[in-house]
Amino acid sequence: MDKLTNYEVHVENAIKWFWDALPSLLMALAILFIGIYVVRFINRMVKKFFAKKDYDPALETFLQSFISIALKLILFVLVITQLGVQSSSLVAIVGAAGLAIGLALQGSLSNFAGGVLILVFKPFKVGDFISAQGLDGTVREITIFYTKLTTFGNQVAIIPNGKLSNDNVVNYNMMPTRRDNIKVGIGYGSNIKAAKDILLQICADNENILKEPVPEVYVDGLGDSSVNLTLRFWADVTVFWPAHFYVIEETKSRFDAAGIEIPFPQRDVHMKS
Repeated sequence: MDKLTNYEVHVENAIKWFWDALPSLLMALAILFIGIYVVRFINRMVKKFFAKKDYDPALETFLQSFISIALKLILFVLVITQLGVQSSSLVAIVGAAGLAIGLALQGSLSNFAGGVLILVFKPFKVGDFISAQGLDGTVREITIFYTKLTTFGNQVAIIPNGKLSNDNVVNYNMMPTRRDNIKVGIGYGSNIKAAKDILLQICADNENILKEPVPEVYVDGLGDSSVNLTLRFWADVTVFWPAHFYVIEETKSRFDAAGIEIPFPQRDVHMKS
């Protein structure tokens, strides 16, 4: 009889607890369903907003996911709080977990922040030729954590975004045109004016080299065994390298035809009997 009485007491307590908690439970369910609708509505608005903007696709995907997760987390906190869980305890648990995760993923978080900065401020984009961290290459892919370059040797270089966003980056494609400086040495017995005329004529004969600004040739210095000339010309970034290699090859061919010597290191050996 005592056991039955205890059982009835537990049932009555359970029923009493249920009726006491029912308003909070119904309110939590209402918040949940309304919150899901609101989250979906906001996500649709965010998607439409990004559709009208010219942001990087990777940044758009990341921000949409981040906003969606943040809204769902807020909704979760509201529902749990409505069910009677103390918000201060929940905040303490989340804060402790966040601190532990932040310390464990310190390097990754740095790369993550760098990726966001790169995608927002766009110091370079996919297809640009850049020089960074001792590497030269064409940007192949920009992700949240890493940037991939394709080097001259068709190798893929992966650079952490944390280092890219906090160090020097040279973007060779940001400006529409680019200036080349080619240094050529001629012998002291060669005609300087003839050499300069040949270099300028090479630039005039190539359609990839811009006529404005005008190409220029200067005597850059007097070396131990050569008179050093510097040729400066401008070309569109899309045809810069063809123009560069054309000038080098034509310089050798035309100097040879004109009898202009290009000095190179030599050593004379005298044999004594």
